[in-house]
Order: sequence, then C-alpha cells, then structure tokens
Amino acid sequence: MTLPTPSAPHLPQPGELLRLMAVHAHPDDESSKGAATMARYVNEGVEVLVVTCTGGERGDILNPALLDNHAVLADLPAVRRAEMATAVEILGVQHAWLGFPDSGLPEADENGVKPDLPEGCFAVLPLEEASEPLVRLVREFRPHVITTYDENGGYPHPDHIRTHEISMRAFEAAGDPDQFPGTRDPWQPSKLYYHLTFHKLRLVALHDACLDEGVESPFADWLAGWEDKPGDAERLTTKVHCSNWFATRDAALKAHATQVDPDGRWFTVSLDSQSRVWPTEDYQLARSLVTDSTLADPAGGYEDDLFAGLRVTAASVTS
Repeated sequence: MTLPTPSAPHLPQPGELLRLMAVHAHPDDESSKGAATMARYVNEGVEVLVVTCTGGERGDILNPALLDNHAVLADLPAVRRAEMATAVEILGVQHAWLGFPDSGLPEADENGVKPDLPEGCFAVLPLEEASEPLVRLVREFRPHVITTYDENGGYPHPDHIRTHEISMRAFEAAGDPDQFPGTRDPWQPSKLYYHLTFHKLRLVALHDACLDEGVESPFADWLAGWEDKPGDAERLTTKVHCSNWFATRDAALKAHATQVDPDGRWFTVSLDSQSRVWPTEDYQLARSLVTDSTLADPAGGYEDDLFAGLRVTAASVTS
C-alpha cells in the first residue's frame, strides 16, 4: 500500500492544550496498553481521546469468576460497553467508538486451516471504508500525537492489524484536503507512536522482580520461547515515566471484569517492584513531522515524552 505524503504538521500554538489520540481495537486494550501514560497526561492537562474501533462483541469471557454469570452471558456487548465506560471514568479520558463489528480471533482446525472472518467485520472491510471514520475523528479532535499498534498489531489479531492500517492511513491522509472530502477541515498530526508493551527488556525485568519477591514468574515460559528478531532492540525509542499512575492503570484494567482475572498473571508483580524495576511505558516513534532542530535531547538515548519537540509553544502544559 502506497500512502500519500503527509502535510506539514499543525504545531501547538502558545497557550494551546496538547492533544493525544490513542487508537485501539477493542474495549480493554486501552487499559492494558498505555493507560498509565494517558492518566499521567490527563493529570498534566493534556486532552486525551481513546478511540475504540470495535465493540469486542466476539471476545471470550476470560475471567473464570464470570464464566457462568447469566447476566453477562445474556448480553456480552452491553456488558463490555459498560465496562468501557467505567474504565474511561477511571482514566479521566474522553472516548469515542468507531462502531465496527469485532472480527474475532479464528482458531485453526486440526489441519492448520483457519476459517474465514465473518462477513462485514472490521478486518475485512475495504481499507478506505474502515479509515474514513477515523480520518473524520482526527480532523474533529485535532491530535498532535497518535498512539496505535505496529504492523503486526502488537500481536496478530485481525482487528489489531487493521487498527494499525487505519491509523497509518489517517495519519497520512487527515492533513490532505484532497483525501476523504466531506470529513471536516484537514488536520495533520505531528507524531505517531507504536505501543511496545511487552518487549524483552521489560519482560526480563519483571521476571527477575518475581524471582526477587519469591513468587512464581508468569513470564518464564514466555521468555524461554522468545525469538529475537533483527531490529527489535532499535524499536524502543521512547520511555514515558508514569509509575505514579500504575495503580490507576490496574484499576482501569480490572474494570474490564469479563476480560481480566484480578488474580491473573498481569498482577503478579507488586506495584512497588514494577515502579522500581520498570517505571515507564514504552513506545516506538514510528512517524514524526517534527524537525530534528526542535526535538529535545533525550536522556539516556530515549525520548521521555510523547510530546518531545512540541512543548516549546504549548506553554499551558508542563513536562
């Protein structure tokens, strides 16, 4: 796919609030990827909008305590929307649904053949059709920074991969008045990041923290089967310190009660240990239209702020 060349970015003007848009595939993804970052920025006065592409209606119930809950089973989509509303309130963010049908995660049969995705679901829609609502929302909210998933979706769920695709399409096209006419005035974001939630350095740190605490590490098998890929180490460009909001992140994640076991592995490592061994949420800077001359010199070789290079004129938001 050949993407259009993006327009010049709309840099923050003096006194203008910074704006962050986080594009996610399903309800609960926003709480497991970048939630503490968002809570930190909300606390600083940044406007944050979470965009959820699907309703997650084809997801499974992953909390053993709710597997036989008749109220949940009777209307899982409504339950997931209510869970999302609670998480949004906890994080203090704004929220928008794109309204696409969840594609589900098809499992291969005994011969390794996966069934076709459901007709009309998010992942099989034409890219332009799937991208248009996000382009409209970018032009309406006018984010300076967008976060999304990498080309593999973070993991290869069809909806995550399609979320990556429409995010890239929107970033490249939203500033071009000839693209997607009739979807409000053009707006060009300045930067786009990929979430790097579970990369090897962080997993090793959390694994070692478990051993130090004398608890069984849920990451041992994961690390034992880890395959290093060329370029993986270079993906980590940005480490946002947000440990003061790890508790907020966990509360938002637990609000998605159908999807999260509160006694599960995500909560094995204590917050104190997490704050000590890995106090950041991590990202890959995938696109930047901010000139090198305006970028702050990153400490330790990493950016420490998604808005690096954008704060010089946005005097109302502190770093």
